Amino acid sequence: MINENHQTKPQYSLPQVLGIWAAAALPMAFLGWVVNPVLASTIDRPVGITGIARVILLTLGLMWQFMLSMMIVYREAGSLSWATIKKRLRLNTPRDPKTGEPRKKLWLWLIPLSLLFPAFELSIIPALALNKLWVLLFPFFAEPPEYSFSKLMTSPEIRAQLVGAWWFFGLFIVLAVFNTFLGEEFLFRGVLLPKMNGAFGQWDWAANGFLFGIYHLHQPWGIPGSILIGALLFALPAKHFQSTWMAIVVHSGQSVFFGLLILGIVLGLA
Repeated sequence: MINENHQTKPQYSLPQVLGIWAAAALPMAFLGWVVNPVLASTIDRPVGITGIARVILLTLGLMWQFMLSMMIVYREAGSLSWATIKKRLRLNTPRDPKTGEPRKKLWLWLIPLSLLFPAFELSIIPALALNKLWVLLFPFFAEPPEYSFSKLMTSPEIRAQLVGAWWFFGLFIVLAVFNTFLGEEFLFRGVLLPKMNGAFGQWDWAANGFLFGIYHLHQPWGIPGSILIGALLFALPAKHFQSTWMAIVVHSGQSVFFGLLILGIVLGLA
């Protein structure tokens, strides 16, 4: 049994949960599918790299999620001091599931969890396979070729343009910080997860993962995999150990990998 004594009270109602979800998901979809086509011809063309406008716009959307999290914390607690943010978003040492007491040795769980993340991503465990089946069933959700990060990184022409492009590396760092830390994780595992028990009971972690998956309206080709990973690797450990860091660190492994890849390209080493 997970000790719930340290969960934030009172709990959110279902409309409140869905309202916060919509405040995060809808702006990302609007920026990705409505604003991006308008700005892409202006931003992408002189740069020569398709998708730069979309990256910038989605980064702004992730920054909005951070601001939304802070507004919610301030409204609920009346303060944005580090102590208040840390307590509300559960930015604490993992806690023993039985006693609720902090245990530093529980950080070791990050090792297998971090190894499971690429296993899920690379279809050793079928997140990628789920995405492929999803797109096969609903081809209108397929990823447009110009939005494919893998194709961007494997194109010799684009890789040549990125040698010495430190602005691109800086853009990725900003995106990564708000994507896997200050944006998505603060909002979904920090703000929402501790207050979803009232609406979803013991399955709050599964509901959190589901909402995280369908939040990806801006990249619908990856929704099934995002649900699976969001529930099992982000929400469940964060709930089990009552610490948002368990999700942040695992999720950020993705950013570290791609950050090193991009750094190698910018340095002309890859």
